Amino acid sequence: MARRRALTMLTGLSETFAVLALVGFSVVALWLLARPTARMAVLMPAPRLLTLAAAATALWCASLALFGSGSSQASVVQTLRDLAMLGWLNATFWTAAAPMTRPLRLILRMLMTITALALVLGAVAHWYAGAEAEPWMAPTLILAAMIVAVGGLLIVDSGVRHASAGLRMPVMAVAGGFAMLWAYELNVQLIGALTGKRASTLIELLPAVVLLTLPTYVVAAMDIGRERMRLSRTAAMRTVILLGGAAYLILIGLTGAIARLVGGDYAVFAQGASLVVALGAGGLLIVSARLRAWLSVMISKHFFEHRYDYRTEWMRFTATLGQGDGDEDDRNLYRRVAKALAELTGSPGALLMLPGAAGGFRVAEQWRWPVDVDGDQALSLRSAFMLQETRHIVDLDAQRCGQVGEGQSNDDFALPDWLLADPRAWVVVPILHFQRMIAVVVLHRPPVSRALDWEDLDVLRIAGQQAASYLAESQSQEALSEARRFDEFNRRFAFIIHDIKNLASQIGLLARNAERHADKPEFRADMVETLKISAGRLSDLLVRLAPRARGVAAGAEKVLIEPILNDVATEARPRRALFVGCQAGLAAWADAASVRQVVQHLVANAIDASAPDAPVQVVAVSEHGRARIDVIDQGSGMTRAFIRDELFKPFVSTKDGGFGLGAFEALNIAQAIGGAIDVDSEPGKGSSFTLWLPLADAQTDADTPMMKVASQ
Repeated sequence: MARRRALTMLTGLSETFAVLALVGFSVVALWLLARPTARMAVLMPAPRLLTLAAAATALWCASLALFGSGSSQASVVQTLRDLAMLGWLNATFWTAAAPMTRPLRLILRMLMTITALALVLGAVAHWYAGAEAEPWMAPTLILAAMIVAVGGLLIVDSGVRHASAGLRMPVMAVAGGFAMLWAYELNVQLIGALTGKRASTLIELLPAVVLLTLPTYVVAAMDIGRERMRLSRTAAMRTVILLGGAAYLILIGLTGAIARLVGGDYAVFAQGASLVVALGAGGLLIVSARLRAWLSVMISKHFFEHRYDYRTEWMRFTATLGQGDGDEDDRNLYRRVAKALAELTGSPGALLMLPGAAGGFRVAEQWRWPVDVDGDQALSLRSAFMLQETRHIVDLDAQRCGQVGEGQSNDDFALPDWLLADPRAWVVVPILHFQRMIAVVVLHRPPVSRALDWEDLDVLRIAGQQAASYLAESQSQEALSEARRFDEFNRRFAFIIHDIKNLASQIGLLARNAERHADKPEFRADMVETLKISAGRLSDLLVRLAPRARGVAAGAEKVLIEPILNDVATEARPRRALFVGCQAGLAAWADAASVRQVVQHLVANAIDASAPDAPVQVVAVSEHGRARIDVIDQGSGMTRAFIRDELFKPFVSTKDGGFGLGAFEALNIAQAIGGAIDVDSEPGKGSSFTLWLPLADAQTDADTPMMKVASQ
């Protein structure tokens, strides 16, 4: 009774799977029919035959649902399905350019003939005899199905081997689904033939097997997998772990079943032993890094084509080299290079050596090296030359054992004794940039020691070139920064020389006047004041020459303009009396020293460009929300072309012995404090230089008092 109930449930389950397969293949057939023909032609050679195979499979599933699995009616419809499948295989895997071999073509024609005859005979027999034809027709259909299954497996195997390099992997999966279906049916029929009984359970499960092949149709017709579908290494590792877990559970189940059959206390013993084994293995994997590394090496060696997952490793390698926003280790490029190369090979640490001042390469940085390394430990010049010339990645274990390459000896590389004597040192990797070795990395021995192979050498060589580009760029940036510092120093020095020239002219004029007016108390007072000002300016120049001099815009604040103009006029008095006019209370937002320096340059240029008796005026007012300072002379003037093309260029001067830096420096300083300089000049009519500055305390014209005018 229980067996009958189980068979009834299995039959119901089979009918359910058959209905699901009918719906699924019907939907897939309609979807394939609706897909654009041009698009489907790109994805596979025979898209319409795949649609026909899906429709024939749906019709066969309908016969399974109506007449039951293993019925002669379903076997007749199965021949129609086999015809469609054989037609698709023929059109997909063989073309006119690469035709099928003659023996295989004969086999295919024989299979299609047998299938067609079985279809016709079966259809005719059931049409005329109905159910009475099943007893004598069933063996014929079974024999035909077995022959077609065997031949179909042969066709699939030959087709896949013939076109494995030229077809998408999803298309191969469809052929694999056909092979799985034929192999299952062949095994069912063989079991029945060998035992003399129908394999009822396997026959009832046939619709479930058919349902498993449905996704291959869908995937084959989608725009994915144009080349090859491969599991990622992470997915493959997890799959292996899951399979291992499943194998362990099956083993435990079999052990328990055998123990129960034997009887006694063996079942309890088996459970305890299994628990001990599981806990012991898990504990070892968790605690022992060496065991985990060994397991990873074994899996990579025996389950994967390559040792490295290149995509993952290269992304991690590039990310390690590029990151610089983390802790101190991340901001140190040399340590990141050592870390990236070590992680690439599974090494727990690394040393990085850089060129030393006295020659050779010295240890400059390390990443997780177990002990502190003496900074005096180095590679000799001879060893560095050999590594650079040969670009050889040195396996230190081979060097220690004397197993070096053909035509080489241990003395060729002249490796230092401290490196060969340290058992932790594993590989020496030269970091070369355009045939020039800029660093050397020594990798720590991994937890599971192994000899280097061609894949390790290729990966380390390419990774070294990538790391070299980062190091070379960093060194170029450092050199450029140093060059900029020298350029800035030279620029400041040139400006200071220009100012010293003006001071020398002023002191020289003072000395000449002293010969004539030294007996006058007023002149002596002016001379002392002028010398004090000149000494102060010299001190300021020395401060500006210092490398850590304060930036010109660092002290921006509210600055009164009138005191600055008065100081400049006092300083220029030995050379020329200035006419100074300033709007009362005028203030700019700037740095006082910078404003004074700009006005000094403009006044000095105005005096140099004017005749000895020509006046020079300095006028300051507020205009359009800005402070305006005009320096006006009646000198020789300048052409518009000179103003446009040469005035503010360095080392261009119209004065004999001039440096051509006054206007250039004045413009740079003005722009640095947020100002600007305008020039209005005509030849023979003099010039007017206007310094514009941000106004700090704007006043309306109505509230502005009379301009204060002074002649100094």
